[in-house]
Amino acid sequence: MGRHLGCGQVTEHGSHWFEPVAEHLGAAYLRYSFTKGTTQEVDFLVEHLGLQPGMRVLDVGCGPGRHAHELARRGMVVHGIDISERFVELASEHAPDGATFERLDARDLAFEAEFDLVICLCQGAFGLMTANGDDEVVLGGMARALRPGGRLALSAFSGYFVVKYFEDAVFDAATGVNHEHTEVRNEAGEVKTVDLWTGCYTPRELRVLCRDAGLMVDTISSVEPGKYGLDAPTVESAEFLVLATRA
Repeated sequence: MGRHLGCGQVTEHGSHWFEPVAEHLGAAYLRYSFTKGTTQEVDFLVEHLGLQPGMRVLDVGCGPGRHAHELARRGMVVHGIDISERFVELASEHAPDGATFERLDARDLAFEAEFDLVICLCQGAFGLMTANGDDEVVLGGMARALRPGGRLALSAFSGYFVVKYFEDAVFDAATGVNHEHTEVRNEAGEVKTVDLWTGCYTPRELRVLCRDAGLMVDTISSVEPGKYGLDAPTVESAEFLVLATRA
């Protein structure tokens, strides 16, 4: 598995096909190369969003908590949510002061103007939870969680990149969803074969979705894990990073 996990096929709100995958992966999720750039990614967010100690951050699709932990170590007050109980347990273990976690479906966010920053990175809730068409629901919940003037940092998988480079996957042009059949390993090295569904996007789609959610897009850049920056969108990068502001 050479990229971020993303799965669709929703059963009902509160449960999701991804949960048994996360249960199998456990802490082995943090062995994959795409998780190794946490410090640089947070460095970028702190610098370009002007983050300060004491700010309140919501991490949507937090996984085992790597971004939430790093932000909390820098003095932010962070609340992470994830649909995987196993990931929430891992995030809660050894969490630094200022970081809290709960199991919560990203389609059911009920926060209202509570946070200075919302992050959704590494194809967690956006891509994973939106492969069945819940883009507006998930993004709308994140937008409502922000106070007026609050900021959003959102990564999304590039539809351009998938079409150009993913030869062993099936991309549905009608829905923008990529389907893969691959293997994942747990902490003991045991293999599980899974189907993965990932929602993929173009910069134009992301601007429209943000606009409809009441978010003003500041920048959309092409990025890779551990290499966040402000490079213009290109077909050669697997991810887009959206920085936006709640109007």
